Amino acid sequence: MDQYGNSKDTDIQKKIDHEVRMREGACKLLAACTQREQALEAAKSLLVCNSRIMAYMSELQRMKEAQVMQHMTRRPSDVGPMDDRLPCRGRVSISDLRIPLMWKDTEYFKNKGDLHRCAMFCLLQVGVEIYDTEMVMVDRTLTDICFENGIVFHDAGPDFELKVEIYSCGMEDDFALGNTPKKLASKLSSSLGRSSGKRLRATLDGGGGSPVSNGGGPILLPAPSVPGPKYHLLAHTQLSLVDVQDSFRTHDLTITSNEECSFWLPLYGSMCSRLVAQPRCMCEQMMAGFLKMQQLVGEHQNWVRMYCVLQGSKLFCYRRCEEAETKVEPAFTIAINKETRIRATEKDPKNKVHSVSITNRYGGEEVTHMLLAESRADLQRWMEAFWQHFYDMSQWKQCCDELMKIETPSPWKPPALLSKQGSLYHEMALPGPAVPSSSEGLLLQDNAVSAEIRALLSSYYNDSY
Repeated sequence: MDQYGNSKDTDIQKKIDHEVRMREGACKLLAACTQREQALEAAKSLLVCNSRIMAYMSELQRMKEAQVMQHMTRRPSDVGPMDDRLPCRGRVSISDLRIPLMWKDTEYFKNKGDLHRCAMFCLLQVGVEIYDTEMVMVDRTLTDICFENGIVFHDAGPDFELKVEIYSCGMEDDFALGNTPKKLASKLSSSLGRSSGKRLRATLDGGGGSPVSNGGGPILLPAPSVPGPKYHLLAHTQLSLVDVQDSFRTHDLTITSNEECSFWLPLYGSMCSRLVAQPRCMCEQMMAGFLKMQQLVGEHQNWVRMYCVLQGSKLFCYRRCEEAETKVEPAFTIAINKETRIRATEKDPKNKVHSVSITNRYGGEEVTHMLLAESRADLQRWMEAFWQHFYDMSQWKQCCDELMKIETPSPWKPPALLSKQGSLYHEMALPGPAVPSSSEGLLLQDNAVSAEIRALLSSYYNDSY
């Protein structure tokens, strides 16, 4: 247990280190941005990195406290209680996210008043899994904010809490972007390190590089002096197992801003989405092995050896093991649901083998199937699998009525602005010699500095997406 706990601690520490490096890259990009859209994307990445770091640190603290409590309350030789059963994990997916807006008639229909625009995105969290949607620009021409792509959380329990947070940034805010090459060079000199920063400054203004205050050291927290946009929490909600339904549903939002805020948007007070869950007991094999099934042939009862697989709400019975592996239609299927009754018998009436009876009600009639295990150990394994399966179904509730479909999310594509020639990457990494101009973007003449910036930007976007 300690070895597993230490391994998990190390894994979380690695994730924290990764996000800290990502945050350093986001801070450098934010300091170097000269375009508003680029700055908004960099600020969004910075917020997501900070959220993940906080989630990982909270999980690490929770694990440490659990380990301490375990050592205090149980000696190594103690045996855990028999009822200390845990439900299976599963996947949770939220898709078709829509947030309706409620503009004033004069704004939407008559198109009067100042055009208020905001950049907006959603942050979604289950445990330590945190994902973000794409950023969208919102103004009075939109009546609904739509995020079509689904988000899948891969390690959720039936007690999961899905936090949905909506962030917004007013486009009218002064971002204090680096709008001149010299100002941008000053920011880059502190972001890239001493030697590269000096070479960059020398290239642009012909003078020697000035000392660097932070010298390329790790940015453990976002520097307050880093200019750029700031996102604010606009609204939030929390979803759980009771909200899971294989259909489109409406959920209430808690709004945390008002019309006086620069990042305010006229939310209707609700959001719509499709929230589904797939417990592992519904889509994976929980138990597999050989059992003998009693079948009536003429007037005689015969026992036929079958390869049985417990998965979802069925016990699939195949004539051969290979048929289960190749997904051939099973020879026989027995329903296993919350109403099923299962009873184990040490021996059958003729004192030969160990048996299991499975009883289901169809209409007003009860139907019982008798299965024979090949040994007492096999019987115990099957009964434990059945009890765990029933426990999983009792915890996941409606998610075990039938298998809900989860669409595979499409690969995330970087924002369109990053693929255009006007992006920060192309603006700063143009090949060939060039003369700096105040009306153009920063054109680097030092190949070493250019390569360093190119590597920084490429690794940042590749790691992020």
